[in-house]
Amino acid sequence: MERGISLERAISLVQKRKKELSAETIHLDDSHGRILAAPLVSKVNDPRFDNSAMDGWAVRKEDIPDGKKISLSIVGISKAGGNTPPPISSGEACKIMTGAPIPQGANAIVMVEDTEVHGKEVIISGFARENYIRTKGENISEGALILSKGHFMDAFSISLAATMGHDCIPVFRKPVVGIISTGDELIPPGSEINDWQIYESNSFGIADLVRKMGGIPIRYPTVVDSLDLLRESLNQAAENCDLIITSGGVSMGDFDIVRKIMELEGEINFWRIKMRPGGPPIFGNWKKTPIFGLPGNPVSSHLVFLMIVCPWFRASFQADENSKPSLGRKVHVKMLDKVKGAPEKLCLRRIKISNSEKGLIATTLTHQGSGNIHSMVAHNGVTLLPPNSDANIGEIIDAFWFD
Repeated sequence: MERGISLERAISLVQKRKKELSAETIHLDDSHGRILAAPLVSKVNDPRFDNSAMDGWAVRKEDIPDGKKISLSIVGISKAGGNTPPPISSGEACKIMTGAPIPQGANAIVMVEDTEVHGKEVIISGFARENYIRTKGENISEGALILSKGHFMDAFSISLAATMGHDCIPVFRKPVVGIISTGDELIPPGSEINDWQIYESNSFGIADLVRKMGGIPIRYPTVVDSLDLLRESLNQAAENCDLIITSGGVSMGDFDIVRKIMELEGEINFWRIKMRPGGPPIFGNWKKTPIFGLPGNPVSSHLVFLMIVCPWFRASFQADENSKPSLGRKVHVKMLDKVKGAPEKLCLRRIKISNSEKGLIATTLTHQGSGNIHSMVAHNGVTLLPPNSDANIGEIIDAFWFD
């Protein structure tokens, strides 16, 4: 077991325990947010044929003298989805619609605005433009690998896959994630509450983060401070889930039962990270199932998820570290407030990031306690202050901007 490691080392250890996810084939209608399990090759050229980018007239460029009017004979019309248009010869023009095939013999388009029709002739008073012809395969070539394994399917990617001729695509199965909160003081929201109790909240937020990262969360009932009850829940989760996430019980206290049971019966890869807030997480295996033990303070639990659980999802989906799914991105911000760092630890102070004429700026709005989940709502990012460093007013620092 490694103790007190850097965030970078923690991410490396987490990625080595990625889940080998199987693939399933789904329809494009159901593919938003899914991750490709195999590369997609185009079944067709795009465009499939030379076609017009404008409404106008298909002509021979050599028939059109720049800046002079000329009369051409009309031979027919070309429309999208219609029959093969008639070919044109010297002195002829074919009316054409956007997306319609280029007639044989034509090599340029004149915009409709630059023409007048008189009977069976069209008067050209503008330029003939070769670049208004979209050539076959200029976007995508048939047989080309266009979308790679591990690609995140968004609206643009879904439209592209359809353009390539795919109605169904192979994607990674969504990992099932069991979520277990621990603590005698926790009761479900909506229950009658005593003076010494608090409403359990972490499992709800963590479940939403799991969904956003492409997983299927299962919230198990809260476990009181009992090793036997925790063991029962962990065994059930290990049997049914690809990953286990616990909340609370990982620090040094007498009733930190997650740490205790992992030391006695589990396999710990690391405990504690040089990060504030969020220092005491555990990562390892329970019955061969990966397990993250997150801190109980809500800010800590959510930030640990962003920093080390997200990389586990991306590794399991075979996506690189800068790809989706993600819950934020690294940016540079100019501080408008002074922010204190942390001795020997990466410091994640909550900040409000905004756009300005001179770039991204950041301020702080609430106190920074790790129990203050409101600070995660009032702000939209965190500092990434290196150990033993503060941020002064006007200084540009690294930050993590939540999506």
